[in-house]
Amino acid sequence: MNPQTKTTEGITVRIASYYEPGSSRPHNQYFAFSYVVEIENNSPFEVQLMTRYWLIKDANQDRKEVRGAGVIGKQPIIKPGEMHHYSSWSPLATPIGKMTGYYSMKRLMDGSSFKVYIPEFQLVADFLNN
Repeated sequence: MNPQTKTTEGITVRIASYYEPGSSRPHNQYFAFSYVVEIENNSPFEVQLMTRYWLIKDANQDRKEVRGAGVIGKQPIIKPGEMHHYSSWSPLATPIGKMTGYYSMKRLMDGSSFKVYIPEFQLVADFLNN
């Protein structure tokens, strides 16, 4: 899938999502999706990812909000010109949905905080595209 991209204050977030048929149970309304995230620091400042916020919607318009410290148990420091990669996953009750959100970042130079917006991306089971 083509990655979705959004840049906020010099921080670029790229996300690609994938349907995981081996972990899904369609007859039980359980559809598993993975996503790969790349966060690139094109700002002149060293930043630290402090928290995350996700809004996840399925085709039934059920909404799930996820908040927490860092990503996958880390609060990475990203220097200018560097990237941080990670992957995660989300289950849905329908074969199609979408996710969006933001990361709260801190500039290490002065401790100022700002939000980096995550581009909205689709979660679509492969069998829907055939």
